[in-house]
Amino acid sequence: MPTLRHATLADADIITLHRHQMFADNNFASEDRFAKMDATFKPWLLAHLADNTYIGLLLVEDGKVLAGAGIYLLDFPPHWMDIEPRRAYLLNFYTAPEARGHGYANQLLRAAVHECRHLGIGVVTLHASQYGRPIYEKFGFKSSTEMMLRLTP
Repeated sequence: MPTLRHATLADADIITLHRHQMFADNNFASEDRFAKMDATFKPWLLAHLADNTYIGLLLVEDGKVLAGAGIYLLDFPPHWMDIEPRRAYLLNFYTAPEARGHGYANQLLRAAVHECRHLGIGVVTLHASQYGRPIYEKFGFKSSTEMMLRLTP
């Protein structure tokens, strides 16, 4: 049975690899784009792990990380849904192929939401892949009115 632990700076490589694989498994872009993402994500991650605005959650068994997830705490203007100037964005949910089908994503989601509650977060958001959407919907996440405009190709 894997144990849950918080990520440290020493986990930046595995978190970066998980993020890469998460997007690659969904065929979102080319390996060239992923390599560029990795090169900029790792320094970003290290900075946010260091200042505690990124909380990594890892499921580990026999020294191997089987699955992971992240919570990014971001400054957000007070809003009618929540007047607190902080929100949580869940990201980087990934389970290694050999560990899939054991409910690890659900376990990580429960742990992430628990952590957010513990921190007094009132609104938690995320972007879901087609594979993750049923897990989040079952947990109570709802689609929102968010829209996006990409200003770069």
